[in-house]
Amino acid sequence: MTTTLEPNHDHAGSLVQDVIRRNRNGEKLGVYAVCSAHPSVIDAAIRQSMENGSVLLVESTSSQVNQFGGYTGQTPDQFAEFVHSAAQQAGLPRQCVLLGGDHLGPYPWRDQPSEIAMQKACDLIRDCVLAGYTKIHLDASMTCADDGGPGLADDTIAQRAAILCRVAERACQRLPPGSPRPFYVVGTEVPTPGGETLLGEAPSVTKVGQLHHSLEVFRAAFHEQKLSEAWERVIGVVVQPGVEFSENVIFEYDHNKAQALSGALPAHPARVYEAHSTDYQSPGALARMVEDHFAILKVGPWLTYAFREAVFALGAIERELLGHRSGVRLSQVREALEAAMLRNPAHWRSYYRGNEYEVRLARIYSYSDRCRYYWVDATVQEELAQLRANLDVCVVPPTLLSQYLPSQYETVRSGRLPARSEDLIREHIRVVLRLYATACGA
Repeated sequence: MTTTLEPNHDHAGSLVQDVIRRNRNGEKLGVYAVCSAHPSVIDAAIRQSMENGSVLLVESTSSQVNQFGGYTGQTPDQFAEFVHSAAQQAGLPRQCVLLGGDHLGPYPWRDQPSEIAMQKACDLIRDCVLAGYTKIHLDASMTCADDGGPGLADDTIAQRAAILCRVAERACQRLPPGSPRPFYVVGTEVPTPGGETLLGEAPSVTKVGQLHHSLEVFRAAFHEQKLSEAWERVIGVVVQPGVEFSENVIFEYDHNKAQALSGALPAHPARVYEAHSTDYQSPGALARMVEDHFAILKVGPWLTYAFREAVFALGAIERELLGHRSGVRLSQVREALEAAMLRNPAHWRSYYRGNEYEVRLARIYSYSDRCRYYWVDATVQEELAQLRANLDVCVVPPTLLSQYLPSQYETVRSGRLPARSEDLIREHIRVVLRLYATACGA
């Protein structure tokens, strides 16, 4: 059963649209979308938004959150309540929070016939809109079981996206009067949700001709579904700017290669490019992307990658502090995470190649960060709780912080951060978030 939100002023949505217009006018402004459902990531993103006085844009993917729970076990209603409750508890006003749906379409059900997969995608879109999601990425770019061939034709992608948009527009009619209308992101060259598999070379930048063709087929599909008014609320186009990451390689943004695409934005003054897989890009590359009108930057795996870094560093501190004490049970986060991944290899098996040692290393440490799917495991959660409990009754010497968490060491030493485990984890994630905030002009 899906509930609806109380009426509210679309403060966050209006601010995002204003940033987009200003970017089109040449200002070096953008917005970053936190594509994660991890509680520590959400907490860090809330604090960063409050520090910058900026909109908190959080997006859940169709695999993370859906009507069946996704891999997080949350429905759109539950995810919306989780984010808003965390924001309220931290002191961030509700009108500063914008919820979005990433890759909303048939992706989680792509092994089923297209009719069934699309029906489930329609149900998900409806539930997201009724839960208060305002930014909707319509993604029907993947083939389903009965589609055949290596990929879908652009007009099929656009037609399916328009069907999903129609469902979203009808769901809006069930919202209280005055509720904000959704705005949309479309595109045919959409990177695979969760990152590429076995990527050996940098992806090619979207051709200008392909961009124009893609926009035309989407416009025609929207008009065919009598969605002309919704078409005016398309704020972003997903293109490939030539950035990506694989198991242990980062493909950096190259302004020269993307220059033609950067200058080929559609005439509509309220549309920009949305860039996926921007994780691990350098600060300069992120800033240049925003300047080149890739004004919506998506980040996800890098944030849970930072979470894992902080947790493992705290585990090393725990062993140094408590390893010699009898009667103390040390946490086994690393071992529990590995065991969870081996019990259920579905989220990583197709991503890694090599001998046993190479795959073991990749499972935990790769840029692909496939271990992010396993933090919700009950045993892993139990070990994380043990780690926090052990450390939060100790005084962590600054010398150990300097060794294992040097960035946080400086903040703790200055008195700006308590040396508690959760504060240290959050601060480590915010190191990444600050790069995006700076690139977006915060």
